[in-house]
Amino acid sequence: MDSITQAALGATVAGAIAGRRCNAKVLLAGALLGTLPDLDVFIDYGDDISNTVKHRGFSHSILILLPFSLLVAGLLQRFKPLADWSFSRLWLLILLCLVTHPLLDTFTSYGTQLLWPLHGYYSLSSVFIIDPLYTLPLLIAIAIGVVRKAALSRYCLIALVVSSAYLGWSLMAKQIVEKRAYASLEQRGFSAEKVFIAPTPFNTLLWRIVVLDGEHYWEGLASVLDTHPDIEFISQSRGEWPLATQPESLLALRDFTGDFVRYEQLNKQLIVTDLRLGMFGNLAFKFQFGSKEASGDWRLQEPVRLPQPSIQGELTLLRDRALGDQTINASLGLCSSPCANM
Repeated sequence: MDSITQAALGATVAGAIAGRRCNAKVLLAGALLGTLPDLDVFIDYGDDISNTVKHRGFSHSILILLPFSLLVAGLLQRFKPLADWSFSRLWLLILLCLVTHPLLDTFTSYGTQLLWPLHGYYSLSSVFIIDPLYTLPLLIAIAIGVVRKAALSRYCLIALVVSSAYLGWSLMAKQIVEKRAYASLEQRGFSAEKVFIAPTPFNTLLWRIVVLDGEHYWEGLASVLDTHPDIEFISQSRGEWPLATQPESLLALRDFTGDFVRYEQLNKQLIVTDLRLGMFGNLAFKFQFGSKEASGDWRLQEPVRLPQPSIQGELTLLRDRALGDQTINASLGLCSSPCANM
């Protein structure tokens, strides 16, 4: 999730645990602890692929944050003891402010290494990385609590209940869409290799569905407000890797994405794209793996992430599709008749 959300979550968690001890300093400490795991973005792992797949690694691992929280609490208790704070309460505040960060990240599509150094990316893909409906209750509670200081902790607790209920709703909404997606595929006699479902930006009403099918993939949209259960899918080329062997960086990217990647040869560039993050025509993670020489052979290079171009498509169509307009396909106006669909 975004830094503002993580800071707000850390602050409200700290406020709820502090109880009558809650004050502005406690909220600030919680906000700092809540953003601490994301400091790994400043670590350079050597190349753009490594920086991508190793983000949300050790700093997001419960196996690391648990002993780290004990260490921090012990140092504070030893060198700067806080009046009226027991060690157990202080440790619980530090631990939960840290751990709720990766737990919330797990609800997004990126992939969080919750058990690092054990291998594995955990992702529920039920909320977008920025979702105002999750963040606003946290910010409102902090704003009201600062004015009504006597009830600050109670407001923080209420906000956490509301925001957690929203996460629960996101899982329910995904289940609704997932059931529709598989029913639509089965109705067409379509056997899919893999299916990926995630919310579209800033909401949990409209969901993006990506289906792998050999050298092609299908992309569709479904809203929980749709009146017809059928889902329209657009077919796109997935391409293939043009060389006999695959470099370690490509294998790492395939592992990170669950193999939801697309291969393209554009302007003598060999490009591999993560199909999970973004939308039709606006995929966020594209990497150049090589270039074509005059001889026609591919020359591999250290993978470089390509800059993301300006957003394409009509954003108003995103709103209309979320509200149940099923005449709008997954391209959001980037293609209509030329797109192959089913």
